[in-house]
Amino acid sequence: MRLAILSDIHGNREGFEAVLRDAAAHGAERLVLLGDIVGYGPDPEWCVERAMDLHASGALVLRGNHDNAASGAAEEMSSTARKAMDWTETRLNGAQKAYLGGLPYTERLGALLFSHASADAPEEWRYVSSDTKAIGSFRSSDAKVIFCGHVHVPLLVHCDRQGVARAQSFRTGFAIPLLRSRRWLAVVGSVGQPRDGVAQAGWALFDSESHELTFRRSPADFAKTAEKIRAAGLPESLAQRLSEGR
Repeated sequence: MRLAILSDIHGNREGFEAVLRDAAAHGAERLVLLGDIVGYGPDPEWCVERAMDLHASGALVLRGNHDNAASGAAEEMSSTARKAMDWTETRLNGAQKAYLGGLPYTERLGALLFSHASADAPEEWRYVSSDTKAIGSFRSSDAKVIFCGHVHVPLLVHCDRQGVARAQSFRTGFAIPLLRSRRWLAVVGSVGQPRDGVAQAGWALFDSESHELTFRRSPADFAKTAEKIRAAGLPESLAQRLSEGR
């Protein structure tokens, strides 16, 4: 089965639509949304409704820290994130907030584990930004492949039988054979707010039969998203960073 794995959509309709088109074009048979459907971006209500529709059609959908905040939970955030969240909460209705607050922190699909943040304590929203910080996820689960988001920067880590974790280099758009003798963790990047210097929506495609993973980027009309951010009166930095991918 080909799984399209998306994370950190962050209310970015243009990025979300671009990835969904790209995923379909590459034969994705099932979608996994790793959380943070809202926050930062100008189209939270559309993105939640789309996620709800996909969920009803068989997609796996997880809760991120911004989703949790939008549902009414107390979450620590930067001043910029808080301003955007305060605005986001005014746009969502009760049913949408309840949906976000009812999403699971993790999902398991056979030997695959999905989490928004570090899988060892997903509700604490720990970042997995290096091979060292991936160790907790490996130790907490026997999953062969762990997928997470939260960092907005793609990362691939393998763990050998001795429990040693090391980051592995990769090229975007090229299939990476995940050796079955090792365990793996992939941070799939961000659909709606990439922070690795590439101003394109990021996601990943995993083929469970061939055990190959491909990190992908989808061109999206981020200029349009930025215009909406400015029109909504959201912080200018949120519009600017879309053009820079940072």
